[in-house]
Formats: sequence, structure tokens, C-alpha cells
Amino acid sequence: MEFSLEYFLQQLINGMTLGSIYGLIAIGYTMVYGIIGMINFAHGEIYMIGAFIAIITFLALALIGITWLPLVLVVMLAVSMLFTAVYGWALERIAYRPLRGAPRLAPLISAIGMSIFLQNYVQILQGARVKPMQPVLAGGIELMQRGDFVVNLSYLQMGIIVLTVVLMTVFWLIIGRTSLGRAQRACEQDRAMAALVGVDVNKTIALTFVMGAALAAVAGMMVTLYWGVIDFFIGFLAGLKAFTAAVLGGIGSLPGAMLGGLLIGLIEAFWSGYFSVEYKDVASFTILVLVLIFMPYGLLGTPEIEKV
Repeated sequence: MEFSLEYFLQQLINGMTLGSIYGLIAIGYTMVYGIIGMINFAHGEIYMIGAFIAIITFLALALIGITWLPLVLVVMLAVSMLFTAVYGWALERIAYRPLRGAPRLAPLISAIGMSIFLQNYVQILQGARVKPMQPVLAGGIELMQRGDFVVNLSYLQMGIIVLTVVLMTVFWLIIGRTSLGRAQRACEQDRAMAALVGVDVNKTIALTFVMGAALAAVAGMMVTLYWGVIDFFIGFLAGLKAFTAAVLGGIGSLPGAMLGGLLIGLIEAFWSGYFSVEYKDVASFTILVLVLIFMPYGLLGTPEIEKV
């Protein structure tokens, strides 16, 4: 166990990188909940599919001889977002729209069923073995050094953090300043009244699922590049942690989802660095429980207003 400033700074960088990934996945949870009041438990599997599509795209590009890294990364990102957007749309159309007027337990069970289905679907298509990927973005910046210990900020970590900030800003502007964002906020407040004033509720909800799935694809590609190994089960635990992040930050709040993701990432990084890595998940959920005891709506959440 190390308590130097250099070690602390390295764990801070690692935690912010991991938290950025959790935050992107958490935004998908919070957007869907904010509009239809339901938890999309299959969202973690959409993230997992995005990771698989990213690695398949990388291998396909290498096979046809395209190796220029900037082009490869852009194509990987675009293809992953496109395909997962289609999966997100299909998920809403098949598992949620027919059950929108049903009791909340019905779409919850449907989402869990879709999660299990997508896990097994990918397992059948890709196999149960882990899929490795060679490092494609090496190098970084040495921030500090003490003895043999070097505080390193890799180019990949920089890219993950910067891309997360950019995407968060873009989505904030979309929701706050566009007609789609106004329609989403209207559906969040009252879907029936929004439909009466001309909002296409079905289209708005479908686009919300598409946007959330596209963000999950970005997170999936980041994980593929960062860890270099994926399997069909990565969506379950990452989805659970991202859902925890959304609840911690205040489910329904976009900044809350990002804040919750960063906190979960930092908790895991510091706990793994200073204590036992086996209990990092216990630490995250313990802090979630403590926060919810004193702040039931999360850090940035607001109480639901009962409509009469």
C-alpha cells in the first residue's frame, strides 16, 4: 500500500478514466428513465454489443489493408454507434413500446429477458471465449516521477476523458436547446399532454433509446481499446455499475449520471489502490447505500412531483 502524492495522482487519473466510461453508460439509463420512468436493464448488453462491433470492425479494416490509425478509430466509432443505435431502436420497439401502458413490472421483466437473450445471442455468434485486441494507441505523457514510480497519463486516457466531456456537452446542448430536447422534456413531464400539443411521443422515445445506445457504443469501444479484451458477459457488471452511478447521481439527471459515473470510477480506483481489489464493488455499493439513506433522490436528483 502506497500513500505518496505520485501514487494518489495515478489512481486519480485511472479513476477518472474508468468513471468516464461508467458515466457514458449511465446516461443511457437516466435518459430512458427520465422519459418513460422505466429502467432499461438490457442497456449493459447494448454496451457489450458495441464493444464486439468495435473489435470486429477493427479486424475487418485490417483484413482489407486499412491501417491508418485516425481513420481506423473514426470508422470503428461510427460503425459501432450505427449498429448499436439500430439495436437500441429495436429494443424499444420490441420490448418496451408494446408494454408502455402495462404495469411497471411487465416491462421490467421484458428488459431482463432481453438482457439474457442478448447475452446468449452474442455468446452463440461469437463464442464464450474472451476476444483479445492488440494495443493500437500507445504512448503518453509523464507527469511526475519519484524513484522508479512514474505518473503516466496515456494518450488513450486523455482521449477517453476528452471525448466524454465533448459528448456530455453535445448531449447537454441537444436536450437543452433543440426541438428534440424540448420534446424529450415535454414527454418527461407528461406524455399524454405532450401528444396533445403535437409531440410525436413514439418517435421521441425511440430517438432517446437510439441516443443512449450510441453513447453505450462509445463506451464499448473505449473499453475495447483500454483493456484490450472483452467477452459476452462484460455488459452485466458494467451495466449494473452504470445503473448504480445513475442512481447515485440522481436518476433522471444527466449531470447526475456523469457525476455518479465519475464517483464510482474513483471509488473503485482508490479502493483497489489502497485496500483490497476484491472488495472494490462492496465499497461502491456501500457508499451508494449511505448516500441514499441521507439523500434518497441521489446527489443531483429531484423529488418526483405527483400529478393529480
